[in-house]
Amino acid sequence: MKLWCVGLWAVFLCGVGSAWADEYAPAAMSPVVSGGEVVDPATMVTPQGLQWRVTKLSWTASDERAYGDFVHALGTSDCGDIDSCLKSPANIYRGSDPAGISFYADCADLPYLLRAYFAWKNGLPFSYASGVAAIGQSNDLRYSRYGNYVYARTDVRPPAEGVWPNARMVFYNLNNVISSAMYRFAPGQSKGELFDFYPVKIAPGSIRPGTNIYDPNGHVAVVYDVDDEGRIRFIDSHPDNAVTRGNYGRRFVRASAPMGAGFKNWRPQSLVGATRAEDGSWVGGVVKLATNTELSDWSVEQFFGTENAARWSAARFVYQGEAIDYYDYVRRAVAGHDIIYDPLNETRSMVRGLCEDLRYRVEAVDVAMKAGINNQTPPMRLPENIYGTSGDWEIYSTPSRDARLKVSFKELHDQVVRFVKLAQAHDKHIAYEGANIIGDLAAAYRQEASQCEIVYRASDGAERPLNFEMARQRLFDFSFDPYQCPERRWGATNAEELATCPDGEVKQAWYKAERRLRNQLDRTYDIKMGFTLGDLQNSVANSGQDNPPDVDVLATLTSLEATGSLAAESLRRSSRSEVVPEREAN
Repeated sequence: MKLWCVGLWAVFLCGVGSAWADEYAPAAMSPVVSGGEVVDPATMVTPQGLQWRVTKLSWTASDERAYGDFVHALGTSDCGDIDSCLKSPANIYRGSDPAGISFYADCADLPYLLRAYFAWKNGLPFSYASGVAAIGQSNDLRYSRYGNYVYARTDVRPPAEGVWPNARMVFYNLNNVISSAMYRFAPGQSKGELFDFYPVKIAPGSIRPGTNIYDPNGHVAVVYDVDDEGRIRFIDSHPDNAVTRGNYGRRFVRASAPMGAGFKNWRPQSLVGATRAEDGSWVGGVVKLATNTELSDWSVEQFFGTENAARWSAARFVYQGEAIDYYDYVRRAVAGHDIIYDPLNETRSMVRGLCEDLRYRVEAVDVAMKAGINNQTPPMRLPENIYGTSGDWEIYSTPSRDARLKVSFKELHDQVVRFVKLAQAHDKHIAYEGANIIGDLAAAYRQEASQCEIVYRASDGAERPLNFEMARQRLFDFSFDPYQCPERRWGATNAEELATCPDGEVKQAWYKAERRLRNQLDRTYDIKMGFTLGDLQNSVANSGQDNPPDVDVLATLTSLEATGSLAAESLRRSSRSEVVPEREAN
């Protein structure tokens, strides 16, 4: 949960009557993300193990590479939450951490925590946006239509010799100040202070371990690996502190430029005007961020395309003279060469990725069960918006996570269909030499899916296995509602499996009524969704859609095979009807 206004400094900023606040603070309809830190780290007596000393004046290219290595190591490990990640052997700095320190980060906090931790361990200056406001008006800065601007920044550096910032309190402040609003800004914003990030050119070396990915639907991830074929792997964190991993794709949407979607790198920082202390460290001064003109890979390409369109929706992405889909462009441009897709390997890879996502969901549902949320009486209304809220719903519900999962299943389905069409057209971007692309894709899908099994824990504690196809079939039955029993959370519909679910008539009615919300892929953060049970039962406006999209890969392949066979037979008959008269004539 993010605190909107905290501490005496917050009272000043969030109050009225101050000329400074009137000029720089947001309008009444635009609440600030934070009004200042909870505790000023520089006012505390800091134990030696937590002292933040600045020994380098600026971030160099070498520091950026080392930061990327740090993130890569965490991403390639098997750690399951940010606390265990930073305490695992993957973190080469863990040995110098003081006893008893712990770490927390949701998705927006994760890039800041990783960056701050690395800066602390390497004696680097660190500064962050600690107050943002909307351009125009917004009820929630995380989803402001025209983006945000920075009106307050905080520098982490010793103000004087012997007064060392406390690293633990810096991390605590970040948890309370940072939200996804800090990533939502137009690429050429001119109002306020600089944001911590900049939009980066889609190119080899520019998108790298440590690059951040912002989904304007309210999610943030950190790139930890980019392979030679342009596949981008990311690490992300959640309100329950769980860490998950995934592949970049359509789950990260494009949007209008002011919303700031896409890839962002940290602006290099330098400490200016500092003086040297007796121990050789630097004190005082101010932290300066690199400006756009100082950044060689600053670019608006991901917003306006390779031809710099006037509108983001008209952007075209051209690679080696060929106009292609944005997500294909990202992969090719990041790889630095044309991509020849092996449709069978690509399909297997996507199924494996989805299997990972399903297993991560097991952990998310288990957290809600352990907290006993499913045993509580549900509120009379849903949150004002199920995708962006606070409290128990933010921590234990899964509507956003489930939507991203559904988008990825849909992407798998559509990519398989695309591979069929490309292979049948003998497209140059497909590496397939077989004689039956449909049958081979179906076999690859079945083979990979057969190796994926997940196990969820039912209400009575029993373990219930689900294979990949069972999960796919139930995808739009998965309940995102934390007040539902685990059987409902995993889409159980038959009486035998539901026999252990203790949910009464009211919860059952909620589950049935939420069907239309489960059917939609889009995360509509700008819609008021405080629906009552009656509202959902009456299918009021903005309460979802009647039918889910098609994600059944095998059924679609079967249909394509039948259609293709009929088409081939029709062609043969047509050919015979054309040549027979010629034979008769002879």
